[in-house]
Amino acid sequence: MTIFLTLAIVVLALFLFIVEWFPSDIVAIIVALLLTVFGLVTPEESISGFSNSATMTVMAMFILSAAIARTGAIQIVSDLVLQWGGKRPSQQILTLGIIVGPITAFINNTAVVAVFLPIIEQWCSQQKVSVSKLLIPLSYAAILGGMITVIGTSTNVLASGLSEQLGYGTFSLFQFTQIGLITFTIGLIYLAFLAPPLLPSRKKTTDNLLNQNYGLKDYMSEILIPHGSNLVGKTLDSSKLNHKFDLDVLEIIANNTRFHQPLWDKKLQPCSVLLVKTNQEDLLKIKEEEDLELLPEFIRKKKSLEAQLSLENESVAEVLIPSNSNLIGSTVKEIRFRQRYNVTVLAVHRGQAITQKRLNDIRLKFGDVLLVSGPKESLLGLQINRNLLLLTQRDVEAFRRDKAAIAIGICLGVVVSAAFNWLPILISSLIGVVLMVLTGCLKPREIYDAVRWDIIPNPLFLTPL
Repeated sequence: MTIFLTLAIVVLALFLFIVEWFPSDIVAIIVALLLTVFGLVTPEESISGFSNSATMTVMAMFILSAAIARTGAIQIVSDLVLQWGGKRPSQQILTLGIIVGPITAFINNTAVVAVFLPIIEQWCSQQKVSVSKLLIPLSYAAILGGMITVIGTSTNVLASGLSEQLGYGTFSLFQFTQIGLITFTIGLIYLAFLAPPLLPSRKKTTDNLLNQNYGLKDYMSEILIPHGSNLVGKTLDSSKLNHKFDLDVLEIIANNTRFHQPLWDKKLQPCSVLLVKTNQEDLLKIKEEEDLELLPEFIRKKKSLEAQLSLENESVAEVLIPSNSNLIGSTVKEIRFRQRYNVTVLAVHRGQAITQKRLNDIRLKFGDVLLVSGPKESLLGLQINRNLLLLTQRDVEAFRRDKAAIAIGICLGVVVSAAFNWLPILISSLIGVVLMVLTGCLKPREIYDAVRWDIIPNPLFLTPL
C-alpha cells in the first residue's frame, strides 16, 4: 500500500508540474505535506532537504551569477553577438549559441537571458528580423549550455546532492561535460540549420510588445487636471487633448463619480482624473505639460518635498512581469510598489487588452509591462530583481565596470577550486559570495533579490521516500 501511495503522490506531482496550475515551489511544498500527512516520511525528514548542501550551493550560485551580471561582465562578451551575427538566420543562431552556451555552463540561465534580451531585440531591430526568431533559440541555448557542468543549472546541483545523500558521492564539476557538450553541439546544430523554418515570425505581435527602443504602445495611465489648469471648464472635445497627444480617454473620474463614453461633451473639472490609453512617447510628453499631471507622480511629489527635488535625477524605464514573479495577482497598491522598489508606476501595458480599472487596482499578470520612473540607482537595482525584468537597454556606465575583472576572477577561482577538488563546491561558492561583497562587486542588500526563492523549496524532493 505504501508503494502505491508513494507512486500516486509522485504522479500527482508530475501532473501538477505539467499543467502548471500552481508554481513549482508550491507543488514541492504540497508533495512534502502529503508525504508527511500519510506517514510516508517523518516531519523531520520532510524538511531535511533544506539541510542538504545542494540547497546552499544553489543559493550561492544565484548570488555569484548576479554579481557577474551587475558588474557588466556578461555585457562585454555579449557585444560579440552584434559583431559576428551576420544577416543569415543560421549564422545568427550559431553565433548566439556559441557565446551563450559556455557562459550558462557556469552562470545562472536567468541572469544570462536577462542581459541578452535587450541585446537580441536591438540586433533584430537593426536586421529587421522578428524577435521570436532568436528569443526561442536564446532560451534553448541557455538550457543546453547549463547541462555542460554541474553548476550550470540548479537541477544539476540538486541531483549531485541527492547522489551524495544516497551514498554514491557528489558529482565532480565536469562529471558529465562530455555528454553535455555532445548534447549542446547537436542541439545547437539543430537550432541553427533545421529550426529556422519552424520558428514563428511574430513581427506584428513583437512590434506591439517590443518595438524599437521598447517604445511600448497602448499604455493605461491616469492624468490629473490640476487646479489652475487652463483646461478647467473646457469640454474634452474643446480641450483638443486627443489632437495634441495621441491618446484615447476611456473614462473621466470627478468628485468620486465615473463618467463613461461618450465623453466629448464632458467639462473638465479641477482634480478630474482621466483614465487614458496612449503610447510611451506621448505619455512622457504629458509629463512636461504644465496643464496636466501624471497622477502617480503628482501623488509622490505631494507626499514628499525630497521626492519633488530629486526628480532631476530620475529616469524612466520599462519592466516586465515574468512568469515566476511573486507580484502576479497583486495590485500596485497592495504590494506598496513605490515603497518597495523606490520607483513610481506611471502606466501599465497589457497587450491588446483594455481595462478601465484605476492604476492602483489593476491586478498584475504575467506579461504585463510597467512604465516606471525613479532614481537611476533604484532602476539599476531592478536589474537583478527576480520579480521584475528590466527591458530598457542598460546604460553601459550603469554597471560596475571597474569590478568586472574582479568578479570574473572570483568566479574562475570558484570553478578551478571545485574542478581540482581543492575545496567542496559548497565551500568555494560561499567563499566566492563573501569575496563578491567584500570587493564591492555586489552590495549586501542585492543578495536577497539575487536568489530565486521559488527554486529553494525544490530541495523538498530530496526527502527520503
